Amino acid sequence: MKKRIKKEYTNLRFNILIILVYIIGVILIIKLFELQIVKGAEYRETSNTRLSRESTLEATRGQIVDRSGNELATSTSAFNLELYKTKSDDETLNNCILNLINLFEKYKINYPNNFPINNECTAYTIEGEELSKWLKRYKLEENATPEQAINFFIDKYDISSQNLEQARKIISIRYEITTKGYSSTKSIGLAENVPREIIAQISEKNAEFPGVTITTESTRKYNYDNLASHILGYIGKISEKEYNEQKEIYNNDDYVGKTGIEALFEDYLRGQKRKTRNRNVG
Repeated sequence: MKKRIKKEYTNLRFNILIILVYIIGVILIIKLFELQIVKGAEYRETSNTRLSRESTLEATRGQIVDRSGNELATSTSAFNLELYKTKSDDETLNNCILNLINLFEKYKINYPNNFPINNECTAYTIEGEELSKWLKRYKLEENATPEQAINFFIDKYDISSQNLEQARKIISIRYEITTKGYSSTKSIGLAENVPREIIAQISEKNAEFPGVTITTESTRKYNYDNLASHILGYIGKISEKEYNEQKEIYNNDDYVGKTGIEALFEDYLRGQKRKTRNRNVG
């Protein structure tokens, strides 16, 4: 009798366990159905937004040739570097910036350098009321020396380098980020018309350059210098008036034909931009 009761009790527990497993299984199937079918498209779109960013592929401007097919005006590709925000910590970001600046200086490439203390860290590049306002903005003493100001920004940006001039290089980009801002979808420009040697090194060691993106743009080249320049014309940055009249076609930083053939055949030469999605890093 005792064994029978024990057996029935064991069977009961076993049946309860099976029922619980079935219930959990049904709940998981329902949840999976909701994730995959009911809200699948919504979650997919959210995921794509987080993992990628949309960028514009600039159109290559059309060539101008003479009746013999000689190229009078052509477009060549130029590489630019931009920086997007990632989840990297300060140390990683600072190392990335220092690696970039070392490359820029090696190949004599200009980069953002608006920090108001000279490269030697010996003097301010602004003075008078402008300097007073700048010191006040960062809550620095009115009589703070350039070295004291740099040490403030070293702490602010958590820069570990003990070399003052090296730290000043990192500050130049960090200061640009502070004043202009950037995000995972909005970049900050670092350098334009970068040589292929830099592009190759960044592409090869991309782990050392988190958030750095290489973009390509077209630049105009007149193969015969000033020959027939009054006929060919030239291109220039779009004016406010031109932009307001054709917002649906141009961005406010586009280049358009200003005179001559460049202007007359603008609709044929400008090309069509395309949108592309790039995967976010970090």
